[in-house]
Amino acid sequence: MKVIASSLRKGNIVELEGKLYVVLKSENFHPGKGTPTTSVDMRRIADGVKVAERWRTTEMVEKATVDEREYDFLYEDGEGFHFMEPLSYDQITVSEDVVGDSKVFLGEGVKAYVQTFEGVAIAITLPLKAVVEIAETEPVTKGQTASSSFKPAICTNGLRVLVPPHIGPGTKIVINTEDLTYQERAKD
Repeated sequence: MKVIASSLRKGNIVELEGKLYVVLKSENFHPGKGTPTTSVDMRRIADGVKVAERWRTTEMVEKATVDEREYDFLYEDGEGFHFMEPLSYDQITVSEDVVGDSKVFLGEGVKAYVQTFEGVAIAITLPLKAVVEIAETEPVTKGQTASSSFKPAICTNGLRVLVPPHIGPGTKIVINTEDLTYQERAKD
């Protein structure tokens, strides 16, 4: 199915010259003069080679048809990350290079969308927001205002994020899983 280049998003699967690529990052550029372009960083599924492409935003690109279903995360072992489809109880194993940096968000019962092509997992999409707990952070400095500054913090899953001064150890926060930014304090 052909789509315009500007509609490509992270996790989409694109077919170029008979090979499949997973989109890692997609940015649209609209210069004051000239043609708007879409710059896309991709990884070839067959061998993991990273490729960068640039298209005019209105150019048509072949988007591969892949099977995308919601799965529940079960556990991780030497083979990879194991997921189960909640309706059919079918299990699928996803390799570590497909999961990548997203593994810090995988915990018991986390729901994720796994994209498969001919029965092989090729991409994973996590929910946009995740709740994490702060393990350690710097103490509040007197006179520091909440609106102007953020301080570094380490989460219980090992992730490093910037949080407002009023957030302390043991506090649960909501973060954006795409750019790892603080969104809000978690509502218990």
